[in-house]
Amino acid sequence: MALGDLMAASRFSQSGAEVSSHLEEFSANGNHVEEDGDMNVYSSNNINNNNSNARDLSEMASSSYAAMTTTTSMAYLPQTVVLCELRHDGFEDCMPSGPSDSGLVSKWRPRDRMKTGCVALVLCLNINVDPPDVIKISPCARMECWIDPFSMAPQKAIEAIGRNLNQQYERWQPKARYKCTLDPTVDEVKKLCTTCRKYAKSERVLFHYNGHGVPKPTPNGEIWLFNKYIPLTLNDLDSWMKTPSIYVFDCSAAGLIISAFVELLDQSTSTSGPSAKDCILLAACEAHETLPQSAEFPADVFTSCLTTPIKMALRWFCTRSLLHESFDYSMIDRIPGRQTDRKTLLGELNWIFTAVTDTIAWNVLPHDLFRRLFRQDLLVASLFRNFLLAERIMRSANCSPMSYPVLPPTHQHHMWDAWDMAAEICISQLPTLVDDPNAEFQPSPFFTEQLTAFEVWLDHGSERKKPPEQLPIVLQVLLSQLHRFRALVLLGRFLDMGPWAVDLALSVGIFPYVLKLLQTTTPELQQILVFIWTKILALDKSCQVDLVKDGGHTYFIRFLDSIDAYPEQRAMAAFVLAVIVDGHRRGQETCIEAGLIHVCLKHLQCSSPNDAQTEPLFLQWICLCLGKLWEDFSEAQLIGLQADAPAIISPLLLEPQPEVRAAAVFALGTALDVGSDTSRDGQGEEDDDDEKVKAEAGIVKNLLNVVSDGSPLVRAEVAVALSRFAFGHNKHLKSVAAAYWKPQSSSVLTSLPSFAVKGSSSGYTTPTHYMPHGSIVPSPIAPLLRVGHDSQPVSRDGRVSSSSPLATPGIMHGSPLSDDSSQHSDYGALNDCVTNGVLSYSRRKPLDNALYSQCVLAMFNLAKDPSPRVESLGRRVLAIIGIEQVVAKSFKPAGVSIRPGEPSTSASASLAGLARSSSWFELTGGAHLPLAFRTPPVSPPRPSYMTGMRRVCSLEFRPHLMSSPDSGLADPLLASPGPSGVSDRSFLPQSMIYNWSCGHFSKPLLTAMDDTEDIIARREEREKLALDHIVKCQHSSLSKMQNQIASWDTKFETGTKTALLQPFSPVVIASDENERIRVWNYEEATLLNSFNNHDYPDKGVSKLCLVNEFEENLLLVASNDGNIRIWKDYSSKGKQKLVTAFASIQGHRPGVRSVNAVVDWQQQSGYLFSSGEISSIMAWDLDKEQLVSTIPLASDSSISALAVSQVHGGQFAAGFVDGYVRLYDIRTPEMVVSATRPHTQRVERVVGIGFQPGLEPAKIVSASQAGNIQFLDMRCAKDKYLTIDAHRGSLTALAVHRHAPIIASGSAKQLIKVFNLEGDPLGTIRYYPTFMAQKIGSVSCLTFHPYQVLLAAGAADACVSIYADEILPPR
Repeated sequence: MALGDLMAASRFSQSGAEVSSHLEEFSANGNHVEEDGDMNVYSSNNINNNNSNARDLSEMASSSYAAMTTTTSMAYLPQTVVLCELRHDGFEDCMPSGPSDSGLVSKWRPRDRMKTGCVALVLCLNINVDPPDVIKISPCARMECWIDPFSMAPQKAIEAIGRNLNQQYERWQPKARYKCTLDPTVDEVKKLCTTCRKYAKSERVLFHYNGHGVPKPTPNGEIWLFNKYIPLTLNDLDSWMKTPSIYVFDCSAAGLIISAFVELLDQSTSTSGPSAKDCILLAACEAHETLPQSAEFPADVFTSCLTTPIKMALRWFCTRSLLHESFDYSMIDRIPGRQTDRKTLLGELNWIFTAVTDTIAWNVLPHDLFRRLFRQDLLVASLFRNFLLAERIMRSANCSPMSYPVLPPTHQHHMWDAWDMAAEICISQLPTLVDDPNAEFQPSPFFTEQLTAFEVWLDHGSERKKPPEQLPIVLQVLLSQLHRFRALVLLGRFLDMGPWAVDLALSVGIFPYVLKLLQTTTPELQQILVFIWTKILALDKSCQVDLVKDGGHTYFIRFLDSIDAYPEQRAMAAFVLAVIVDGHRRGQETCIEAGLIHVCLKHLQCSSPNDAQTEPLFLQWICLCLGKLWEDFSEAQLIGLQADAPAIISPLLLEPQPEVRAAAVFALGTALDVGSDTSRDGQGEEDDDDEKVKAEAGIVKNLLNVVSDGSPLVRAEVAVALSRFAFGHNKHLKSVAAAYWKPQSSSVLTSLPSFAVKGSSSGYTTPTHYMPHGSIVPSPIAPLLRVGHDSQPVSRDGRVSSSSPLATPGIMHGSPLSDDSSQHSDYGALNDCVTNGVLSYSRRKPLDNALYSQCVLAMFNLAKDPSPRVESLGRRVLAIIGIEQVVAKSFKPAGVSIRPGEPSTSASASLAGLARSSSWFELTGGAHLPLAFRTPPVSPPRPSYMTGMRRVCSLEFRPHLMSSPDSGLADPLLASPGPSGVSDRSFLPQSMIYNWSCGHFSKPLLTAMDDTEDIIARREEREKLALDHIVKCQHSSLSKMQNQIASWDTKFETGTKTALLQPFSPVVIASDENERIRVWNYEEATLLNSFNNHDYPDKGVSKLCLVNEFEENLLLVASNDGNIRIWKDYSSKGKQKLVTAFASIQGHRPGVRSVNAVVDWQQQSGYLFSSGEISSIMAWDLDKEQLVSTIPLASDSSISALAVSQVHGGQFAAGFVDGYVRLYDIRTPEMVVSATRPHTQRVERVVGIGFQPGLEPAKIVSASQAGNIQFLDMRCAKDKYLTIDAHRGSLTALAVHRHAPIIASGSAKQLIKVFNLEGDPLGTIRYYPTFMAQKIGSVSCLTFHPYQVLLAAGAADACVSIYADEILPPR
């Protein structure tokens, strides 16, 4: 199956699943409409089917809740699975590195490609005179370079032999300079060597010595020359040849030379440290051996193997094959074709021989040695391939060729059998081809068979098994058009197995081949070549230089612009281009010249958000490619701004995939110029500057819209983008930030840059109208609190002491520097002075002051983000504008009082997306801006309570000023020396979306993950279990719920706040006011894990929910301030990991101190609903990690209880502070289905609410603080049909079982009552004093097991008890 088809078939399951798991959008206002899901009968085979949407919506929900269709109990098993993407796996822990451009990865690259520039041929044959130490047999081997020296006069013979040897070497290295000397003296050899070295310069020199006419080398390794046999010491030879060099010694006992040479190298190493010598030696035999004399071999059998391997191999093979009797050996010299033409017999033989010897070397040699000998120098590689043949042939004559470096034995490798077979097939055709020049040559099946072997390995191999030995053959096959496509497809499958496979392929030498293939225009190779390059660049970024040098980028730009390819494949092309331009100025320039910006923007304009064909991966990589293209490259930024790029990219900030949104933020952020070192001057650039400033303002406004995005991936990119903006507009932002820190009288306020208000033409407003302002999405903004009253103690250097509201734990606080230290320095480097809101000097033109104020506000929001990574990025952004954290241990403040200021109602204040908590400081009761600045009296410092942050000096300070004891400045890291200003970009936090996204392409893209079968099996098992339990629950006849089966002292100091029972294991999870979470196994009575939800636990936990009940479930922890944190592996000690975190509540009501968030999670729809002391209900889609709907509430009432339907997706009920109960359905246009006010006797808040078990959509149980429980059918005009007066004025908790007809209510008077749905009491559980006679606190939380009749109750005394209807409930 071709790789293109494979890719089409798999459609890359990861990204495909991403798309398909999103809801279809029906309604115009972007709200999702779903079927109730009752008919969605589960079958195991569609859980992973991308086409059958897990939340398939077959019809719109009817807004009138008429009779329900008959349903199966399958309605209870939601198919939605959320938060299990790659981005949720360790986002907080690791910093992804992206493709590497150095270190281990580039080892495959030959460090210094080399060539042999000069060859010295020394022939000591002394024809007709036998050396004294050799006794020859008869008949004896006589041929030298395939010439019989006795067939002509000795002088002519030696000259002919010299010429032949010269030609044989030229076949392997035609461009080298050759010098031959015949029967030379020592002086002639010296002259020859020094001339060669002089000519070769730093290239390699080859010294070939044929000593067949002189005695064997001496035991010291000296070789003999003429006249009268004069020995030449290796030391001399080495000093003339110098390095790099290669020696070939074809003489008897040549091993003596190798031993002496190695000794020489060792001596030079011990005297002068590690040897820098690059010397390679090849010797014909070992020290005790004599060259073969058999007449079947030539006399120079070693040289013949090294220089004419095909001829030598065939002659040797024929003597051993069945053909030897009938075969005419002279035909071997008449094999038709050229060695370089693979379509001829000789060419194919040479090609197969190269493939076989390469494969043997690759499989036997260590990879470093393979690269050095077979990939660095063409001539050396050829000689070593042929050396493997020499070893095979000469060992058959009891002779063992040697080399330095030493090679392992290869003469018995099984690949020689493949060579023998190929040779036999070729030889069998030879007589026909020689007799008939027109006869057609039949190619050998060798390569087809080897590709099949490789394919078999791909089907069964893995990283843990032996690597495929055919890899070098696959490389050779790429040279042939006939097999190229198949070879590329198989190679693509191999590279997809992981980075280890890419590394193997690169070290075998694939790179130059696939680089060359980019020059082909064959359409069918395009997809697979793009895939292969994707895999290579995902591992090693350094290839970007080669691609640009060879013009390879144009291939990918053409592919990106083609309409034939799948979007995933074009995403790969965008990835390749992004790597080409990543930090590579030449790459950026060439891609811009090739029009890449316009190609990318064109594709973004084509893709409409609702277009099902638009692949998120494609959009993501187009954005990342654009971002990398203009990152730190102002010319490209200008081209992008002129092409209106921000307007084209900004709609992607609303895409359902967080990765796409984050990539869009990255592209917008890198389009911001962080400024160059030289000031811009000259009138010509003024217009450009105006345009740029306007464009930057637009970009920043877009970024502010997503500062409260649900995905930390996106918010992290916003923080990085704002840091670039802060860097470029440093002075303006500092002045705005400084305005809020300096202790000044309120009369100065009017001169500070203020929040502009709509309709205020001057841009300044009076302090009472000091409001943030934006114009995109209306979101309620909190009023501003006055944080100064005259009794606040402030220490001498301006730091706020613990009794001040500014010192609330864990949040950002500041201490204004005294005017002296911030405004005066010896160098006059600080230009922070603000005069009537206008800066005295800046390189940049200022933007609108309101925008700066919004940016500072956004930075503060990011600096107290629930995600630790985003929080740390936010703090770094604040440091850039001069506000530094001094983090101390958090503490509980005592008696912090805050007086709310008068809310400003005249301005329609709306700041899009910034309302996470419309605050600068989070005071105990919600955080707000100072309305007035008063100068508090000085009091002595109390350093032990210092926490939060302080303002730092401008980055222009000289380092030594940083160390002055009183200045209260940040540490010297923040200072950049000299008055050059903020020029050190290394201080900017780095974006991670690009590196993180690159990881996608390192993973297997063509095969599904192995563990899907296990996941499906576990899910099926759990569903079966759940269905069994549901049936039992529905038909259970409950008698009493008083059997306490477990009791657990949680050791919480502040009592248990919330509890939760796990559905498929005997585990209870509890948390307290300090956001400590403990997980306990109630069957074994063991504590499994205990951890803090976050570092500043002063909010309390509002709700615990389980996400993905049927999978590896996640623990959703909602804090009272509306921050959501979701944990995985939470029940393993110390292994808990934060999956994601976001603030689900945006903004406060006027005058409200605390949000008191109420939250519930609905698995069917994948929605999280949250509300509290705010004027709306927020609906978050956890799959998209996006706020999908904001349901407005009446201005005078807020929600105190919230419950989602476990059966009907999108439906939930809310109980209000004023006693109202409302039923909502997010699928209907009007949202509210019905409202009623059942609690009328005494109007008190609704403290508990829940849907009755069963499939009816509108039956609700509601409990008020007054103690009455109402059973409601929201469809009927008659409001309530059953009332239970359960407790008198002290009801604190309500629990309704999901499936069994049972409810429970808890009271502050230490008792729990249990009722059935008819209102009959099933029992009362009383808390008795313990044997120590302590009073036990009120019931704080009640929760039922989802599928069993078990009740967990938590009390204010930190005890959690579990009750069952029977003594031991069956599990």
